Amino acid sequence: MAKRQSNQSTVGDVLKQIIQANKLQPGMDQIDVKEAWQNLMGNGVNSYTKNVALRGSTLYVELSSSVLREELSHGKSKIIAMINEELQREVIKDVVLR
Repeated sequence: MAKRQSNQSTVGDVLKQIIQANKLQPGMDQIDVKEAWQNLMGNGVNSYTKNVALRGSTLYVELSSSVLREELSHGKSKIIAMINEELQREVIKDVVLR
């Protein structure tokens, strides 16, 4: 447990310190990426999305439609840019569509 600091901190700063101290960032990234996918892709794509997983810096997306998979494969760089912009940092470097 960290020592109590005498100066004042915001709740956000304290949460960041807890996440760093307990090495929770990969799990938080996993949750953030799933939420960003759902928000950015909309209901049409989400209805064909079976699973979204982040392993390292690669996003794995399992889709039930081969047509949609082919369509999205042409815009991988745009998907990476959109999700990283949504998260306000570079989390994803590659996308694998299955």
